[in-house]
Amino acid sequence: MDAAPYAPLPEDADRILVVVAHPDDMEYGGSGAVARWTAQGREVTYLLVTRGEAGIDTMAPPECGPVREAEQRAAAAAVGVDVVEFLDHPDGLIEYSAGLRRDIAAAIRRHRPQLLVTGNHHDTWPGGGRNMADHVHTGRAVIDAARDAGNRWLFPGVGGEPWDGVRAVAVAASPEARHAVDITATFDRAVASLAAHRAYLDALGGAMADPETFLRGGAAEAGARLPGAELATPFELIEL
Repeated sequence: MDAAPYAPLPEDADRILVVVAHPDDMEYGGSGAVARWTAQGREVTYLLVTRGEAGIDTMAPPECGPVREAEQRAAAAAVGVDVVEFLDHPDGLIEYSAGLRRDIAAAIRRHRPQLLVTGNHHDTWPGGGRNMADHVHTGRAVIDAARDAGNRWLFPGVGGEPWDGVRAVAVAASPEARHAVDITATFDRAVASLAAHRAYLDALGGAMADPETFLRGGAAEAGARLPGAELATPFELIEL
């Protein structure tokens, strides 16, 4: 990975919409930035494409979905987010489609953000390892929906009036990250937000089930590359 210093992610957005595929996606490294933004008085809303109902092998989807929804709401509250919405696309089977773009564009028109935040849409993770289709399809649809939302001839009447005020998309956990957010002061809230996914973490096991240890390693590595920061979370910034 390129070890060049990170540039600070611009923090000039009053309204931010986070769009990810599953409960826990934002909590694995990105929620410390959300806690910083809400503490600054910025309005942050979460949009989940699924309810994560296929995410726990020992729990059937009709039981799992409500559990993971409740955990996501608690995780969002831990970083100051009150509004959490779900699109109910099928967990594990998200398709890149005009329908997905429409649903995300509708949310963009409703919430009118200047910044969109999503997860890694690339085929691989930082340092290697294959990404999964849900993440790839969601991230790519978010980038395209940012433009769709501003085109009055696409999805007319869906979500309200067109909104072309999205200035950029910030991509968490991206192998192309060149920017970062200082989360030194909000790291503990990031840990609390991931810890809120208790049922998921208990079923997951392994290193990723220990929020403090897992998050601190990545945050310290990123902090070493962001001048003036101890702990940070990196983002790829796609300017529109």
